[in-house]
Amino acid sequence: MKLITGIVTSLVIGSLSFGVMAAQELEKDKVKEMNLTKVGEITTSDTTAPMDAKKELSKKADELGGKYFVVTSAQKDTKNVHATAVVYK
Repeated sequence: MKLITGIVTSLVIGSLSFGVMAAQELEKDKVKEMNLTKVGEITTSDTTAPMDAKKELSKKADELGGKYFVVTSAQKDTKNVHATAVVYK
């Protein structure tokens, strides 16, 4: 559990240094406040760092036509980071 929390925290911190992107990461509780529509779900493939996973999620959200994404899970094994997210517009 600490590993997942650490990875999610790293993804959020990584967003501060990540350049301009179309799809932005949101916290789950903001989705209802903003009355967003779910577009789909995305996953990362073989990224090696949390920041790379965030970039890949953002790119895939853009490809789905989404404006926002919410990370739903993140996991790091010995070499790779895998993450999933829900995309909204």
